[in-house]
Amino acid sequence: MEKRRLLREMFEAAIASAQPATCVPPHLPPHPEGRTIVIGAGKASAAMARAFEDHWNGPLSGAVVTRYGHAVACERIEILESAHPLPDAASFAAAQKIAASVKGLSADDLVVALISGGGSALLAAPAPGLTLADKQAASAALLKSGAPIAEINCVRRHLSAVKGGRLGALCAPARLVTLAISDVPGDDPLDIASGPTVADPTTCADALAILARYSVAIPDSVKTLLESGAGESVKPSDKRLARAEFKLVATPQMALEAAAQVARRAGYAAHILSDRIEGEAREVGKVFAAIALQAASRGEPFEPPCVLLSGGETTVTVRGQGRGGRNVEFLLSLALALAGEALIRALAGDTDGMDGTEEIAGAVVTPDTLARARALAIDPRAALDDNDAHSFFRALGDSVVTGPTLTNVNDFRAILIEER
Repeated sequence: MEKRRLLREMFEAAIASAQPATCVPPHLPPHPEGRTIVIGAGKASAAMARAFEDHWNGPLSGAVVTRYGHAVACERIEILESAHPLPDAASFAAAQKIAASVKGLSADDLVVALISGGGSALLAAPAPGLTLADKQAASAALLKSGAPIAEINCVRRHLSAVKGGRLGALCAPARLVTLAISDVPGDDPLDIASGPTVADPTTCADALAILARYSVAIPDSVKTLLESGAGESVKPSDKRLARAEFKLVATPQMALEAAAQVARRAGYAAHILSDRIEGEAREVGKVFAAIALQAASRGEPFEPPCVLLSGGETTVTVRGQGRGGRNVEFLLSLALALAGEALIRALAGDTDGMDGTEEIAGAVVTPDTLARARALAIDPRAALDDNDAHSFFRALGDSVVTGPTLTNVNDFRAILIEER
């Protein structure tokens, strides 16, 4: 099989494994004696709602919010749309509508929360004392800071009226079942959409420490909220979450295992390095290049022909004026470190179809990537320094474009190493 095609098929298999139509139906809860209300937030939430609706016999109502352009038509569940990665007025309106839909329920009722990555921005209600502009400013600064997603979401939980278990608490005394597609390293429920339906042991003091650690500039109102403790989230001892359950229906590990099966069928040994890689994308690129070069030249720690697979969520500390994208930044750093090694190719992409704010999932690196760029008078080092890897790969025709995939299990990386 042509090597570029194989890389793409592995990526497509990873995405297919996390499609809501496949992963949601096996986890439907028993029917309640009372009403069934579906709520949710995330890039996959509309597709999850459709999968739930298609397999649910009986009365059903509710609303979920997804990203603009990610809507899937439903008959009984209302589909709302809002902005990502920064919340907008529609994010606030969606949070208000969804919160209102679960008030006044009884112990006989069932709430099913469909949660996936992206929900932190899509479902955004400022905590009392904050404005939407305050949340937008804090979120924008955090996203540029280089902080890992777990720390970003810790801050978000303490600035919200719905995250950190608050939406779940509103469902009481109804039974609450959360079905989640994980997009975070380690699959911690707290970090998937900032945990709107799960208890949160972190504190306002933790959020303040994170802001200080990364020198994040925040509005005075945010500082006041956190210092006063008024932003505390719902804690594990809270009885309002006593009837809450949480189930993971798709994870990055499952996606990597699906990709590994494709590689093995094509005759390559497949090695999953980790589903929770974090750190600066360009530094991760250097480390992975060193591992790949060791395998190509010395047959260790893995004997070629082989594929090295990994997932997780790297970060980009934005210093340049480019278009960003953590997966393409990883790839450009990888390409520079590989220096044209003939035996190694790679693909990296975001499984939701969007790397950063671009409608581009990722890109492909080949042995002649750097040579082709220089033939076009494109300086790869300058592109990396300017955080402009998307422009770099687009100029070469090496971008990977999928369109909205309607799921999200985060970053996917595959490095293919041939025999010498």
